[in-house]
Amino acid sequence: MRKPLIWLPLALFLGFFGLFASGLLRPDDRIINSKLVGKALPAFVLPAAASDRPPLASSELATGKPRLLNIFASWCVPCAAEAPQLLALRQAGVEIDAIAIRDARPDVDAFLKRYGNPYSRIGLDARSEVQIAMGSSGVPESFIIDGRGRIAYQHVGDIRQDDVPMILDRLRNAQ
Repeated sequence: MRKPLIWLPLALFLGFFGLFASGLLRPDDRIINSKLVGKALPAFVLPAAASDRPPLASSELATGKPRLLNIFASWCVPCAAEAPQLLALRQAGVEIDAIAIRDARPDVDAFLKRYGNPYSRIGLDARSEVQIAMGSSGVPESFIIDGRGRIAYQHVGDIRQDDVPMILDRLRNAQ
């Protein structure tokens, strides 16, 4: 009776190891894609997140011209990495608005001073309520909003240099 019990810890270890290894080899998709792509942007009015930029409301994103809406935070390292691409998009004529999540105005001001400010308007979403309502899973994340205020495309993660042509193409198609 005691001899089979001696092998029980090894069997449990191998079972847990197998479960862990299967999770590493076949990880779940951790990206939450917005169910609002193709639908109207949720209604919101946010206070200004930066000293030199006006606040942001959803009604300002339905002006007849497609826009890029970037969700970022001053404490987000990938947000700093995508800053040059956002500046390049702005130089290409893209209207970019932003929502700063879980942030403070002095921190946003310092971030924009350090990395540049491509944004027309920046709203402060202190509790991530608008971010969650949009189906955003983290920062940075960008949404192309068509001229009627509908979400046309969701880009999860930072915009990289090789993403810029695709973003420009999707903005042209979002008329």
